[in-house]
Amino acid sequence: MTPTTETTVGIGGAAESTDMVLNIGPQHPSTHGVLRLRLTLDGERITSAEPVIGYMHRGAEKLFEARDYRQIIMLANRHDWLSAFSNELGVVLAVERMLGMEVPPRAVWTRTLLAELNRVLNHLMFLGSYPLELGGITPIFYAFTEREELQHVMEEVSGGRMHYMFNRVGGLKEDLPAGWTTRARASVAALRSRMDRFDDLVLGNEIFRGRTRGVGVLAPETVHAYGVSGPIARGSGVDFDLRRDEPYLAYGELEETLQVVTRKEGDCLARFECLLAQTHNSLDLADACLDRLAELPPGPINQRLPKVLKAPEGHTYAWTENPLGINGYYLVSKGEKTPYRMKLRSASFNNIQALVELLPGTLVADMVAILGSLFFVVGDIDK
Repeated sequence: MTPTTETTVGIGGAAESTDMVLNIGPQHPSTHGVLRLRLTLDGERITSAEPVIGYMHRGAEKLFEARDYRQIIMLANRHDWLSAFSNELGVVLAVERMLGMEVPPRAVWTRTLLAELNRVLNHLMFLGSYPLELGGITPIFYAFTEREELQHVMEEVSGGRMHYMFNRVGGLKEDLPAGWTTRARASVAALRSRMDRFDDLVLGNEIFRGRTRGVGVLAPETVHAYGVSGPIARGSGVDFDLRRDEPYLAYGELEETLQVVTRKEGDCLARFECLLAQTHNSLDLADACLDRLAELPPGPINQRLPKVLKAPEGHTYAWTENPLGINGYYLVSKGEKTPYRMKLRSASFNNIQALVELLPGTLVADMVAILGSLFFVVGDIDK
């Protein structure tokens, strides 16, 4: 019998896996932050996702060790540039706890007020930029208009537009300018009267709801596993907020005003709704702080400090409910004027890791909607 010869011609890629690896980013280095996503695709569906971070790593934690307790406030100020006041706050609370220092009541209430105004500024950015990422350009103009209203108030009191440098160990840099509380109250009222632009223009838009409802569902189990916090965790029904559950500053006296908003759906729409509702509540908290400041008698805004400030030997951990989630500082001191070690636990670092679970199984077209709904700042990831 004559032997048979088989020849296979031109099967191309069919003999191999059809998966394609796609790099989303890193973006141009002149942008304010760089994140890379390494996606594996089967057609238009994502099968695996890996966030690749570190492109703008500045070594802030190591720099903490070479700065004294006054100077590290400047470094901590900058990792989440939309939450500068809240970042400062975590550092000074940790140092004050090490020193056993009690802050004057006027400083406590002013810190609470400014922290909530900073929260509103942070959220307004995402309330405007998230619809922009989905193709709606109008909300970003409204968001920046409202941000300017509050930026003027924050700049008047601190001298800085984004990096306030207003917190000090023992209190605040200086007292409030004459008439500032009246102007702050007017700005809060004006902003509240125009918040329906986001309630109606964005949430009432059927295209926005169609792009976000049921997309990127984050399970509560995943929230706990990855340490996700803030409005992203509350959008998945995880009812946790340090301002209520472990009060600091004056939040223990604001329990009647403070509302922790949660949603059960866990999708992009639920996360946006939590962010918007939290903005409304922060305006109410700001009004409550202004009312209390008006009742306080005149008094100091800070404690007098020695020329060289040294924390006693030991360690402590201070955490706060930052606008984007839990922000914590683990401080170790050897009794010197600089920290022996300061470890930063930032909200965005944990939140962004959930993309490993969120993106697989979704379409590439929904990736931007999911990514934007995590409301992260790249500097808060890379530190």
